[in-house]
Amino acid sequence: MPDTSSLPGLAIAITTFQRRGLLTELLESIDALDLKPHRVFVVDNENSDETAQLVGRFAWATYIGMPENAGGAGGFSRGVGEAYAAGYDWVWVMDDDVKVLPGALERLSRWMTVTDDQLVAGHPISAVDGVYQGSRLNFDSTPFYWQYHFINALGIPNPVAPSGLDEPRPMNTACFEGGLFHRRVIELIGLPDPRFFIYSDDSAYGYLASKVTQMKLVPDLILQRTRTLEHFKLGTIRKLNATSNMTRYYIMRNRGYLARYLRLFHEYNPVLFGLGTAMTFAKEAIRLFVTKDFRAGFGRLWRGWRDSHAILRDKAWRPMPPLAV
Repeated sequence: MPDTSSLPGLAIAITTFQRRGLLTELLESIDALDLKPHRVFVVDNENSDETAQLVGRFAWATYIGMPENAGGAGGFSRGVGEAYAAGYDWVWVMDDDVKVLPGALERLSRWMTVTDDQLVAGHPISAVDGVYQGSRLNFDSTPFYWQYHFINALGIPNPVAPSGLDEPRPMNTACFEGGLFHRRVIELIGLPDPRFFIYSDDSAYGYLASKVTQMKLVPDLILQRTRTLEHFKLGTIRKLNATSNMTRYYIMRNRGYLARYLRLFHEYNPVLFGLGTAMTFAKEAIRLFVTKDFRAGFGRLWRGWRDSHAILRDKAWRPMPPLAV
């Protein structure tokens, strides 16, 4: 008999690396759902037997061990690709450091309204909502503030986008911590770009998606973050989390990739984008004072900024290809 407790057109793509405790909490939260996804693809950048055994405990999960650590970007590229190849209509992506809240799919599924009748000649997905982002809680159960508006000219998220969500709002970026993508969007923009390794891969993917479809941030609580991060508050809702020196490097380096994608749509202005880069550098310098690692961290920021210019000058660079036209 068919499993009527799962959504047949929905798959989840999860990327994990050496965080089996957090992954266990996530998989158990999915298993506790009354309405489950039809399939969960777990991409393991560690490629460990222990993680394979953990995933094997859940009949609805498929384990994918990567031959080498491809970062979150490479993991999501592989996971979205597997779900797309398996024929799923919707792909829900998430990191391993979240858990799914009870009733999440009942709430999320009411937004999944794209029908075959709407997907006829041309690019009809542009007339409907093909990407959704549910709302989240922080690890301490406070509302999570996400910058859902991307300032294309500066190449940065809008730091003053209004908080307090009580109805759906349009967005022009995405987050791989709970983003939901229709397969027609994936066909048109291709898979997530693994060259980002970590950071800004979801911003770029959301930017590309915004060119082919409408996108909505919805008020329904879907996920909760489970990893505790050192942070300090910026007002009552916003937080500035600490980060690692490795991440700092990719924050700056990957601006080169962001600029390349902006160029595709003639939205790259070197002066304004340079201002956005300076603002990003300043924000990361502030974070350095949180971690008290200014000397080493500043070097990583500078190296990332330098390497972003090499990406901008790379004549061999090409965007990720569409999967269908």
